[in-house]
Amino acid sequence: MGSSTSTQHHFAFQNAEKAFKAAVLIQRWYRRYVARLEMRRRCTWSIFQSIEYAGQQDQVKLHDFFSYLMDHFTPSSHNERGFLNRMFTEERFPLDAEMERHSDYESIEVPDNYTGPRLSFPLLPDHATSLVEAFRLKQQLHARYVLNLLYETKKHLAQLPNINRISTCYIEEITVCGDLHGQLDDLIFIFYKNGLPSPERAYVFNGDFVDRGKDSVEILMVLFAFMLVYPKEFHLNRGNHEDHMVNLRYGFTKEVMHKYKTHGKKILRTLQDVFCWLPLATLVDEKVLILHGGVSDRTDLELLAKLDRHKIVSTMRCKLRKESEKQVEEKRKANQTHSAQKPIPWFLPQSRSLPSSPFHLSSVTKAHKASRSSSIPCSVPLGRKELLRQVRHSVDLELERCRQQAGFPVIGEREESLPLASEGDRDAEELPEPTQEEWRQVVDILWSDPMAQEGCKANTIRGGGCYFGPDVTEHLLQKYKLQFLIRSHECKPEGYEFCHNRKVLTIFSASNYYEVGSNRGAYVKLGPALSPHIVQYQANKATHMLTMRQRISRVEESALRALREKLFAHSSALLSEFKKYDADKTGLITLGDWAAAVESVLHLGLPWRMLRPQLVNNSTDNMLGYQSWLEDLAKERLSRENIQSSLLETLYRNRSNLETIFRMIDSDHSGFISLDEFRQTWNLFSSHMNIDVTDDCICDLARSIDFNKDGHIDINEFLEAFRLVEQSCSDGSASDCPQSTDTNDSGPC
Repeated sequence: MGSSTSTQHHFAFQNAEKAFKAAVLIQRWYRRYVARLEMRRRCTWSIFQSIEYAGQQDQVKLHDFFSYLMDHFTPSSHNERGFLNRMFTEERFPLDAEMERHSDYESIEVPDNYTGPRLSFPLLPDHATSLVEAFRLKQQLHARYVLNLLYETKKHLAQLPNINRISTCYIEEITVCGDLHGQLDDLIFIFYKNGLPSPERAYVFNGDFVDRGKDSVEILMVLFAFMLVYPKEFHLNRGNHEDHMVNLRYGFTKEVMHKYKTHGKKILRTLQDVFCWLPLATLVDEKVLILHGGVSDRTDLELLAKLDRHKIVSTMRCKLRKESEKQVEEKRKANQTHSAQKPIPWFLPQSRSLPSSPFHLSSVTKAHKASRSSSIPCSVPLGRKELLRQVRHSVDLELERCRQQAGFPVIGEREESLPLASEGDRDAEELPEPTQEEWRQVVDILWSDPMAQEGCKANTIRGGGCYFGPDVTEHLLQKYKLQFLIRSHECKPEGYEFCHNRKVLTIFSASNYYEVGSNRGAYVKLGPALSPHIVQYQANKATHMLTMRQRISRVEESALRALREKLFAHSSALLSEFKKYDADKTGLITLGDWAAAVESVLHLGLPWRMLRPQLVNNSTDNMLGYQSWLEDLAKERLSRENIQSSLLETLYRNRSNLETIFRMIDSDHSGFISLDEFRQTWNLFSSHMNIDVTDDCICDLARSIDFNKDGHIDINEFLEAFRLVEQSCSDGSASDCPQSTDTNDSGPC
């Protein structure tokens, strides 16, 4: 009996031992499996992020090129000078008659068959809610209501400080949302999950509402509507994409012109002004600072609080609002008179030299040596009456703001008088233009990213702002007695990320940003204790039906496809680099040399050795036939495009830049390049390249690009002309290239 029991215990022990061993094996296998998936996910993420930042670098380089041309080109006429100003800074303060036209939304008739949402002002909560529902059903808001809403938004924003201050004392909780980038589904999901804005539920949206996604206009309309309905509970910060120069490349300008073909130019012009009035940051209970990008070792919140934010038109270029010829002449004469009669006080700057680009500050020194000075003279000293009038006006504005915060009714006449001031009043109230330091402060808070290392260094990956370390964060928090920072600006796999000892929180609210399943979105809720409560989500229902492996495989496939296109776009440069490693001209290089050559050409900082199995399939004995590998890259693209390989490579490499150049030249956003715009742009290039070209030749060139002979050049004709020029350059000698664009259509314009 005892022996039988002992045997049973022995077998039970052996079975348990086998079960434990099996469990350990399964656990080990699963951990390796998850680790491999995580490694694939991280590689995929690196690909997407590197390509995204490379695009931003291209934007900066392209902008620097045009900035250099403009800084070294002397316009020969008023038309050329106006054209150059419009290329980079739209005239935000046009003449009175033009201002009336842009603001005259009442003259735009709404047809009887219009079935979309209708707005009346002042807005009510039902109006904002109806907008959300209408946009969910894919309805479009009429241009009249868009302009009306933008006009009211601008009036409201003009009364706000640079740094909004809100308190949790009278609000249950404050919800902070990050980048949306035109993804309306994410905004609707946030409102569905967290609740619509209300007096008890405040929101802060931390910039980058537009670009990349297809519903940027709708997102702006919803956000602006709720801000007007709940001005004390709904707040917006400016992001680096609330910038008309960035919008040229990343899709928002194109979206507006596509949705509002008739009134798109008015909407874009008004939006540019609205973007300039967006506050720069929000402070919660004087303890939590919310800003879009980050900080630097020179960030000064006191300076940011008092600078004139609406004069910083774009962070891409320190180029401020265009002044009329009459204003420039009057200031020049006044400065000459005052400089002759009375020296400028020591506490006023002699001049403010502005860099041609925010990312190359050494250009300030070069600007003094240029033939066309970029310095802006000091403002004219004010008379005693004028100074008293300005002081009285600023006091009235401050009193009015205090009345609104205290809940007293606003005074209608005073509120209406500010935004509708005449052009003369605007000029009289004009404050000194922002200094270079003020402008750099704004660039830093909109473009910067945190890093793990100590210190502060230039953000060469993006091309703007800086990288700031934990010591920089700690210094700022101690200086202003803050608890932590909330920022956005960077897509994170989980929608959020803590860094710098949990003193910096990144929030990104656009889920599936790179591809369906690529990342979650998130928002953070702050209560009176200011403890961050983070909520994650996936706005796309399809992602919930996929396993982790399926989700990673789909995202990985998309990333590798984008990377192969990037490799194909640099085929010629890669071939030249491969030949450097092939000294014996065998056509073979080692896989290590392949990885080094690819990185030296693309500069993406990717783990090429780890990505090699997905990118290289025809290697033998650790050697790669690079000619056949490049041919394989071209096969997929050539099957879709009946174009010579070298031409298609050039188009892939330059298409984004070409589209941006086209929109820069198309300064009136008509979707077409007129003959006048083409002539003025060509004069700009020819002056830089020292080419003497007559107007007749320019006219012939424009007519040869206008393939359908309608008198305008559209984007397709622009790209086709570029392709033909590249083809002629590849077929013939370099000296024949300039003649390749001349066709049999010649004559006076």
